[in-house]
Amino acid sequence: MYELLKKDGRAKRGRLHTVHGIIETPVFMNVGTAAAIKGAVSTDDLRVIKTQVELSNTYHLHVRPGDKIVKQLGGLHKFMNWDKPILTDSGGFQVFSLAGLRKIKEEGVHFNSHIDGRKIFMGPEESMQIQSNLASTIAMAFDECPPSVADRAYIKDSVDRTARWLKRCKAEMDRLNALPDTINRQQMLFGINQGGIYDDIRIEHAKVITELDLAGYAIGGLAVGESHEEMYRILDSVVPWLPENKPTYLMGVGTPANILEAVDRGVDFFDCVYPTRNGRHGHVYTNQGKLNLFNSKYELDESPIEEGCQCPACRSYSRAYIRHLLKAKEMLGMRLCVLHNLYFYNTMMEEIREAIDAGCYQAYKRKKLEGLNSKM
Repeated sequence: MYELLKKDGRAKRGRLHTVHGIIETPVFMNVGTAAAIKGAVSTDDLRVIKTQVELSNTYHLHVRPGDKIVKQLGGLHKFMNWDKPILTDSGGFQVFSLAGLRKIKEEGVHFNSHIDGRKIFMGPEESMQIQSNLASTIAMAFDECPPSVADRAYIKDSVDRTARWLKRCKAEMDRLNALPDTINRQQMLFGINQGGIYDDIRIEHAKVITELDLAGYAIGGLAVGESHEEMYRILDSVVPWLPENKPTYLMGVGTPANILEAVDRGVDFFDCVYPTRNGRHGHVYTNQGKLNLFNSKYELDESPIEEGCQCPACRSYSRAYIRHLLKAKEMLGMRLCVLHNLYFYNTMMEEIREAIDAGCYQAYKRKKLEGLNSKM
């Protein structure tokens, strides 16, 4: 159940009650594709850096180690020692971006594994079955994520098929949640809005999927090549057509600035690989802009990544030491940068929630963006 606690303009402050605990929104979900955050980050670390939700991927876990193995081991929560909410992405995006040779049919998609080339079929029912085996808190519907630059006719056909697939996802999840051997019989289903950069297709699809009264709704197919301005325009168009009393999730987004702008447009769930990927390359976020710790100017810098930050890296280590680790290709350097970046994102979401609670989100957003855009 989702509670809408407060609005400040279009910004929403909510609370999603789940079988694995409460999610305070707006929230950033920390991405652990294969049931681990890249950069040697443990689930104990996630608790320290204020993670609310961990996100894993259906396709990757189906291919390795296998969702049936995860089920035999008690489900994803037990497997990775994480007792808070987990959202599993449906695998749709990976099927369409990684799989190379694939055949899309009404029943689903035939493709080859990117690991060993073996033939795999995934459709709405298979995606739901895999996610039920993983026993995540929130399962995402199986959809096609067409390129944002695809022509209108292709996108219209694709969106219509995604709408039909969503009905099949819902029916299959209802069936699975009624089975006695299902680990999480209170698994939630989020539907996904598609439509490329066509406002009218997006709005029509939003109306169709809203009728299914799902636990939440995502906006997919953005941040895949279109400009930030186009993304914000689509959000302005489509978010008002999604239910205000349900979570709204912008998939795969994004930079701190993207998140601040999307919150302002009514979005309250986010995920992105940026903080972990950038951290592994020595790029760290601060309230005064992004730093590249490989730069020689940090060679003798004894200050933390950011003064006042309470993350494990900033509490104990200097920029000079972390730079040395990165240059020496020591795993600890990457790990500390990833921990800092995720802590930065999770703390920013806390600040966003506090600003909406206090009714001063616009002032907070302006100040935050000024800092993020400054050059150090």
